[in-house]
Amino acid sequence: MTTAQEQNYYIPEPSKWPVVAVLGLFTLVFGIVMWVNDMGAGPYIMAAGGVILAYLLFGWFGDVIDENQTGKYNEKVEHSFRQGMFWFITSEAFFFITFFGCLFYLRTIAVPWLGGEGHLGKSNMLWDGFQATWPLLQLPDDSAYVPAKEAMGPGGIPAINTLLLLSSGVTLTWAHWGLKKSNQKQLVWGLFATIALGLSFFVLQVYEYGHAYTEMDLTLKSGVYGSIFYMLTGFHGFHVTIGVVMLTVITVRSIKGQFTPRKHFAFEAVAWYWHFVDVVWLALFFLVYWL
Repeated sequence: MTTAQEQNYYIPEPSKWPVVAVLGLFTLVFGIVMWVNDMGAGPYIMAAGGVILAYLLFGWFGDVIDENQTGKYNEKVEHSFRQGMFWFITSEAFFFITFFGCLFYLRTIAVPWLGGEGHLGKSNMLWDGFQATWPLLQLPDDSAYVPAKEAMGPGGIPAINTLLLLSSGVTLTWAHWGLKKSNQKQLVWGLFATIALGLSFFVLQVYEYGHAYTEMDLTLKSGVYGSIFYMLTGFHGFHVTIGVVMLTVITVRSIKGQFTPRKHFAFEAVAWYWHFVDVVWLALFFLVYWL
């Protein structure tokens, strides 16, 4: 078998995984769209998309790990992986920047304009007696819906979740230090702690959603605030879920001793992603919950 040292660059055989990825993402998003529009099959199609994505992650991760363990990758391939992860996180950053930009536009431009402010102001354009206040928890015709009682504040679960994610960044860094010192115990326990904190965040967010729906009547139909709140926090929660899956994979690999102080890019890639998720949450907590 040709090793990485005997070739210039490893090029894998044609793979089915990109096609599976497109199919899984399309099915998942299609199911979400059906679900938010109260179409009965939506949750089932969304679940099917999630199963396809789980199959994708298990299979594709397995292939890449096998290629790495059999010596097919050299420094040039690792450099490509680093570039790819950098641009992936960059694209994710712009994904969230788009939603934050939408929030900024709604709060500072659209709602005041519809309330009559500025030279282009159109007062009462939405409905008679419209008041330009934020958060906007009503629709122009919300007679069919129960109006939300209030917006979600920064105290309680959001504050606890902020502490959990910040702590998870610390435990992950501690695990990285253990890896660099060849301290297997510190590495593994640091990863276990990070996963536990990530799962705790997810559980509390699910509880927060349940409280918002049942006690506060805050839903996707609670004006533009309800829509932007669930879009931002929901997508962030999805990223936390993917991050926990990735952390679990590298934890198993760490237990098997597949990383060394000099060769552990997979660990670094997951750490970059998780720290990115932490930073996004800090921005989300300040702009959505606090302001």
